[in-house]
Amino acid sequence: METGKKSKTKKKNIVVIGNGMVSYKFCEKFVSKPKASSYNLIVLGEEPRPAYDRVHLSEYFNGMNPEKLTLGSLEWYAENDIQLYVGQLATHIDVTNKTVTTDKGRIFTYDKLIMATGSAPFVPAIDGVEKDGVFVYRTIEDLDLMLSYAKRAKKAAVIGGGLLGLEAAKAVKDLGLETHVVEFAPRLMPRQLDDAGARILKEKLEALGIWIHTDKNTTLIDGDQHVSKMIFTDDSTLDVDMIVISAGIVPRDELARKIGLETGPRGGIVVDEKMRSSNPDIYAIGEVALVNNMTYGLVGPGYDMAEVVVKQLLTGEETSFSGADLSTKLKLIGVDVASFGDAFCEQEGRSIVYEDRAKGIYKRINITEDGKYILGGILVGDAEDYNMLLQRVTNRIKLPENPEELILGPRGSDGNSGMGVMDLPDEALICTCENITKGTICDLIKAEKVNDISGIKACTKAGTGCGGCAPMLNDLYTETLKSMGKEVKKRICEHLELSRQELYHLVKINGLRTYNEVLDNFGQGDGCEICKPVVASVLASLWNDVIQKQCHIQDTNDRFLANIQRGGSYSVVPRVPGGEITPDKLIVIGELAKKYDLYCKITGGQRIDLFGAKVNDLPKIWEELVEAGFESGHAYGKALRTVKSCVGSTWCRYGVQDSVSFAIEVENRYKGLRSPHKLKSAVSGCTRECAEAQSKDFGIIATDKGWNLYVCGNGGTKPQHAVLLAADLDKETCILYIDRFLMFYIKTAEPLQRTAPWFNKLEGGIDYLRDVIIHDSLGICEELEKQMAHHVATYHCEWKEVVENEERRKPFKHYANSEEEDETLEFVDVRGQKIPAPWD
Repeated sequence: METGKKSKTKKKNIVVIGNGMVSYKFCEKFVSKPKASSYNLIVLGEEPRPAYDRVHLSEYFNGMNPEKLTLGSLEWYAENDIQLYVGQLATHIDVTNKTVTTDKGRIFTYDKLIMATGSAPFVPAIDGVEKDGVFVYRTIEDLDLMLSYAKRAKKAAVIGGGLLGLEAAKAVKDLGLETHVVEFAPRLMPRQLDDAGARILKEKLEALGIWIHTDKNTTLIDGDQHVSKMIFTDDSTLDVDMIVISAGIVPRDELARKIGLETGPRGGIVVDEKMRSSNPDIYAIGEVALVNNMTYGLVGPGYDMAEVVVKQLLTGEETSFSGADLSTKLKLIGVDVASFGDAFCEQEGRSIVYEDRAKGIYKRINITEDGKYILGGILVGDAEDYNMLLQRVTNRIKLPENPEELILGPRGSDGNSGMGVMDLPDEALICTCENITKGTICDLIKAEKVNDISGIKACTKAGTGCGGCAPMLNDLYTETLKSMGKEVKKRICEHLELSRQELYHLVKINGLRTYNEVLDNFGQGDGCEICKPVVASVLASLWNDVIQKQCHIQDTNDRFLANIQRGGSYSVVPRVPGGEITPDKLIVIGELAKKYDLYCKITGGQRIDLFGAKVNDLPKIWEELVEAGFESGHAYGKALRTVKSCVGSTWCRYGVQDSVSFAIEVENRYKGLRSPHKLKSAVSGCTRECAEAQSKDFGIIATDKGWNLYVCGNGGTKPQHAVLLAADLDKETCILYIDRFLMFYIKTAEPLQRTAPWFNKLEGGIDYLRDVIIHDSLGICEELEKQMAHHVATYHCEWKEVVENEERRKPFKHYANSEEEDETLEFVDVRGQKIPAPWD
């Protein structure tokens, strides 16, 4: 049934075969043109649903509703007079009568035909590839099949170590399976990374529990009817019970071949720079198009192709597609990877390389022989500078006198060696997916046509593709407003027109202690999921009151004082200051884990995590732990997590100070301290740095003369070294500076902002921070010290507060009106312990 409106004048038909991301973008661009109403736009989609976002397909395994991946709903197509037919596979094209026939027998006439059939997974010719347990990774239906089969699988392999293969490996890992990646080439991501970058990536992935096998050519998939083993050309084998093939793509050009359109020897519909095929009435866009012997597997070039065709059909503009930048930045299983410009220095030039295998960071930039311009580069483990480096390539911006500063430092406060986003020319492409320039964005802001980042996205679509340009959009918005002489208002949300810093001071001055008091005095409406946690954090930081009093505005973790885990169970993490624990306490943990059937894991933060607890068992578990002398480890809160330590001079022959005793003292002082984001610390007994203090929010390293204090480092998705605040301190002065530093951070940081990005935004950097913390340039150090003293004096164990209060114990049950336990929790046995069963 057609959804378009009828008109008296016969309209010409434009038929689009395919309804993927590029097809959707063609439709979106088409209906935005004034002459769109002169045509009937008909779209034939093979899949049973409208176009969806394949770039973020792996999020489906994390429970994302398919509707959230949808790019345009059925209602959107109808509202824009687009006749969309889902579940209709085009099977025949009659170029004489200009018709398209589908597998359902529907026949559509066209005046112009757009081939947007995309690509299909490349499946190597391997004996046994047809066996049960072998899957491709392409559609939501593929993922549904994988989810179903994974319930009876334990060990899976992904064939393909490129972009698609590693995305598939993340999906397999999310299913809870032992994950292996098998790559034919001698390194991972051979088209994007060099040997050194690929080696760093391999090491980081293996540290995450993904096993990498390169230089492997699969000759046989063994097993009766189901997969049981992979056999390689070197006679080695790999036992697996599930295989996902993600070894590349092949253009879906079978319809084109049937009607005699010119295709490439390796597939793809040959088109000119106007995207016209060998038949003047048929165009091809996206992954199926072969332009200048090149096919493009990224959405950005496909969007550009769609724009070229739309302009020809509706505006008559002389426009063409002359190629596209293949630079990419993405996060592969939590690891930043980027490749841009001439990544392998195939032009004449030289390379500057920084490599830190201990931290898993590799940076390479290729520059011209005269050192004036950057040609391209590779980033692994830390791709924060990708956007600005790419802008230097695409806009031919001259390099600083010492180009190595771009990857080695010193860095300006904007993190880009003094060059900010406003230094870019107006024609600089900010969003390559949507072809949006800096000038376009700045003009919108200056004309006051947008009021926030969401407005920019809605007006230009910038930031709605891969999302890699989001940080630059934010910087552009802020800096453009500043250039206009306007105050940049960082409001929390529509209910609180305040920044976190403003809220913090107003709550403190007015002595407000509840969310309703805050909203009544300074807000409007009933609040939302953005402002509630922020207010809760501020109240907790200021008053150190029982967190359960604010449970109605806390998230699930703080409400139940435990981290909710995959499958619906909770984890229990007792505090173990400095990693030091007595045998008696170890026995208590072991006996308790056996009693409640909990999974045990020793963490990198020198703690023992207990997983798999039911919500109704939490108070009983805590009661036994509190009785044995344990306290809450605050693993669930935006608070101090751990103070890691080495054994220091107590045992180590290299140690120069007692790092264990100091770590315990530091952790006991700051335990329970609520802050804008989590805090981690470490104390190392010598400069060999076994506790890794320089990757922490505040870290302490022993010297022969005392202690060096480092601040504002962090690991995580964007690792950053801490910076030396002060050297050779005695213990008392070191603690005094930490008191001041932490309270200054808590007072001034934005919501959910770690110390590293907070520091990066401080004008004046470490010199300014030293002036504030050491020299009291703002005259606030006495106040900061009093606030920390209040925290230390009012500390309480949150678990104990629940255990000793019957009213606070009552919410700890699965059903609001019943004492029954949650019987839907499912676990499977792995290495003698239980883990959550894979999701359906």
